[in-house]
Amino acid sequence: MNEDTKLALKLRIRRTETVARDIQSFELTPCDGRTLPAFTPGAHIKVRTPCGLIRKYSLCNSPNERDRYLIAVKRDSTGQGGSVSLVDHAVEGDILDVSEPENAFRMSRGARRFLFIAGGIGITPILSMIHSLRATDTPWQLLYLTRSVDSTPFIQDIKSLDSNGQVLIHHDGGDFEQTLDLWPWLEHPKQHQHLYCCGPRSLMEAVRDMTGHWDSGRVHFESFTDGSVVRPDDQPFLVHLARSGRTLEVSVGESILEALRSAGVVVPASCESGTCGTCRTSLLAGQVDHRDMVLLPEEQDTQIMICVSRSLNGDLTLDL
Repeated sequence: MNEDTKLALKLRIRRTETVARDIQSFELTPCDGRTLPAFTPGAHIKVRTPCGLIRKYSLCNSPNERDRYLIAVKRDSTGQGGSVSLVDHAVEGDILDVSEPENAFRMSRGARRFLFIAGGIGITPILSMIHSLRATDTPWQLLYLTRSVDSTPFIQDIKSLDSNGQVLIHHDGGDFEQTLDLWPWLEHPKQHQHLYCCGPRSLMEAVRDMTGHWDSGRVHFESFTDGSVVRPDDQPFLVHLARSGRTLEVSVGESILEALRSAGVVVPASCESGTCGTCRTSLLAGQVDHRDMVLLPEEQDTQIMICVSRSLNGDLTLDL
């Protein structure tokens, strides 16, 4: 099934507003007045932007709401143009092609308490999670890190969710010396506590480094990084499939996962951002440029996340 086929919903922009510097929210409602497909906390939808590019955005409203989807879009002038076209050209009344919700950042059913760490626009999936917990007795805490008040989306809404000191909003002013020390919250994980982190790569890497002593099944990441975004040093490379004997070329701007799909090779995948671990594949030979948030250092010589990682030098051989 191609991406166009998956965009089965036609939703109207009922309301759009600026919620922080360079961040616009979009409230999407069904054109026919029907109830929207249900979603679970942490879910995302795919949206065809006005320029034609398809982009993934987390739903940040309550899963109990079936009459609207709420997303927030950060205008990235250095990207490929999808976010810019939405923020600059989409207006109230426009109709967008949208997919049904998917979820690669699910809340664990075994969790009895939650620690959320969000950076900037990374608050969006976590907001939906917090909304889902408000009617329960489940303990939760949010550490929300941004540069300044005006760059903090939904700041007043987030403050209103804080009924018992569960929310800490920290602004560092872009000064590394003012970065919040996360160690006091991560040093001693509480029983049945799960951690959910979403934000810039640097934040997620810092959290990953400080949670090496946690049970890995209790630490969850969500990334908005598009694995197909070209880096200056990216080069095409070959992937040898050991079991089938086939060899595929992975071009610049294409992931290994996409090359496999184009060749008719079916492999499991979910987030396609290197955070869920679904596409973990055995590596038999080659040097990998690991771009995921899943593999431990001791696993990187024998495993690869094919949705985002590439060859560092030369060909790769996979157990496929």
